[in-house]
Amino acid sequence: MAGPHQNPRRQSRPPRRRLIDYPRYGKRGIRRWLPSWKLVTGLFLLVVALGVGAFAYGYSQTTVPDPNRAAQTETSVVYYSDGKTEIGRFAAQNRQMLTSDQIPENVKQAFVAAEDRTFYENRGISPSGIARAFWSNLRGNSTQGGSTITQQYVKNYYLDPEQSYKRKIQEAFIAIKIDQQLSKDEILTNYLNTIYFGRGAYGIQTAAQAYFGVDVKDLTPEQSALLAGIVPAPNSWDPRNNPTKAEQRWNYVLDAEVELGFMDAGTRAAAQFPETVEPKKDEVFRGPKGYILATVRDEILSRTELTEADLEGGGLRIVTTIDSGAQKAAVEAIANEDAYPQKNRPETLRAALIAIDPKTGGVRAMYGGPDYLKRQRNAATQDIAQAGSSFKPFALVAALEDGVSLRTRFDGRNAQPFPGFERPVRNFAGASYGYIDLLKATASSVNTVYVGLNEKVGPDKTMDVAIRAGLPKDTQGLEPNLANVLGTSSPRPIDMAHAYATFAAQGVNRTPHVVASVGRGEQEVYKPDTKGTKVFDEDVMADATYALQGVVKGGSGSYAQALGRPTAGKTGTSSDNKSAWFVGYTPQLAASVALYNEGENGEVLEMPSYAGREITGGSYPVRIWTAFMKAAMDGMDVESFPGPAWVGKVPEPTRTATSTPTPRETATDTPTPTETTRTPTPTETTTQPEPSQSESKSPEPTATETATPEPS
Repeated sequence: MAGPHQNPRRQSRPPRRRLIDYPRYGKRGIRRWLPSWKLVTGLFLLVVALGVGAFAYGYSQTTVPDPNRAAQTETSVVYYSDGKTEIGRFAAQNRQMLTSDQIPENVKQAFVAAEDRTFYENRGISPSGIARAFWSNLRGNSTQGGSTITQQYVKNYYLDPEQSYKRKIQEAFIAIKIDQQLSKDEILTNYLNTIYFGRGAYGIQTAAQAYFGVDVKDLTPEQSALLAGIVPAPNSWDPRNNPTKAEQRWNYVLDAEVELGFMDAGTRAAAQFPETVEPKKDEVFRGPKGYILATVRDEILSRTELTEADLEGGGLRIVTTIDSGAQKAAVEAIANEDAYPQKNRPETLRAALIAIDPKTGGVRAMYGGPDYLKRQRNAATQDIAQAGSSFKPFALVAALEDGVSLRTRFDGRNAQPFPGFERPVRNFAGASYGYIDLLKATASSVNTVYVGLNEKVGPDKTMDVAIRAGLPKDTQGLEPNLANVLGTSSPRPIDMAHAYATFAAQGVNRTPHVVASVGRGEQEVYKPDTKGTKVFDEDVMADATYALQGVVKGGSGSYAQALGRPTAGKTGTSSDNKSAWFVGYTPQLAASVALYNEGENGEVLEMPSYAGREITGGSYPVRIWTAFMKAAMDGMDVESFPGPAWVGKVPEPTRTATSTPTPRETATDTPTPTETTRTPTPTETTTQPEPSQSESKSPEPTATETATPEPS
């Protein structure tokens, strides 16, 4: 019987039929939520049907492009910032097509072992490889392909290098069709004729000649294994560039050949890593512009997903940030006899110049050396030199952030003891200044004041400012010890230009770059971010720049007055004259110039005097800088820096002086002493730095030949 509250007619009504019985009718508890085997089977078959349908549709809609048209790759052209004037071109294709019978079996076996061990069994794609790549991508790694040899052939021969899942799907469908249309041997032969091997070589024949000076028919199994191993990154893994990685890959290929039965264990054990011939240098890299092209190549490969093959034959249009006029000015400034005499100049003396637009971070000019083909190391972006007093502005900024005013006075006596120094810190030529404010101490580069300032604010804060401004954390010698203010670290010229460009940009740090855009046809492939990051307060920057203008108005950078526009900067000379700097800026351009002496084995040597002048920051570097800036900024509007904000407070002197202090200077007065100073260098022990005793330097005439020179 039905209960008093039940409706007998409703209870006896059969359940309404549903397309999917879920949750399951008539079941209770967890069984209600467990799908039936019929539902599971049905859904599985539906997914399979949809997958088969999608595959069939995609396959039917995919057409194989014309290989003759797609195979004709275009040369990538590099332009100056105007987008019209050509700097150079990355190598056009150097290729010689071969037939299958012209390629030895050991070559084919090496590439199958290196790139696609299932090549002879798969149908153009590898589901397991695709699954591994998909899983890797889900974990946040870069877009990878799990590519077979057939897919790589399709990518190089038919498609553009776009990195996307749509592109990978298209690649897979074409690979399946190609696998049906061509024999495995035809696919492998075409693949070996199209891939890029570095050294400007496309295809196995030109690669054999570029690496071993032989035709492909004469390649040994060891040589074949080396070429097969470096294919994923041929320029980076070239044994002349990275012998360790090249040999690691070579061993990987040989071991794979043994596993696949292509080589017996005895032959493998007797194999020896082959020697390669010296790479031939492309004349397009000759001269100073070679350093620009090499930097462009490195930046694109490190900051984009474009590959070496794209650069060599992808038809890219690359516009740089390099201004043709400024670049010409840089080369001419180094050749300027008045700024940097060539007569009796030591052959080992290196010069570097690099200029950065503070508003974008774009490198406007770069002198990395006289000829890239003779020395492949860029003096402006790869070499390092001890910073000397050009490092002091970082302590100044740290002090301003800590509430120390430019009017704050410090004890400028000579020979003062400081913690961590085995001997008293000395000013250049033993000069004593009494109590002086930071304006005076900056213009005169007073060592004792700046070590005292560093002690007050903390060397860790000075180091932090240097890093925020643009110096890499791993800069050689960059440590939080009291001597860091004296420039004991060794940055690259680009790092110092970067840091001072941050000052010029009112505290906005923008990453230096030489590539303004990369395009292919109408498509823009890459454009850098130029927004930057605010790292310093504008008032702090205004005061720091005001103090650094004093270096030019009446200090060691007085020669830069010849520029005829508002200029801030700092000279720097390391102990024992191993390096000399001038780093300066206007509101529109920041540039660093460094001179240093390099021995035969790359060791740092003392820079000898020549042409009647000792090499200091206030001599040749500031002259080169001024010659460059006058030409590079010709025609630009004259812009002024913001006035001082006078941040911080003026406390009582922080150290007790036993000598009679000099009269207090006014905030705007930065008079110059008659002696010159030089930056001391601490001892090798980081916890016990010790400045060396400096020798006197010959005074340097200013731009007007009337002002008294200052220490660096």
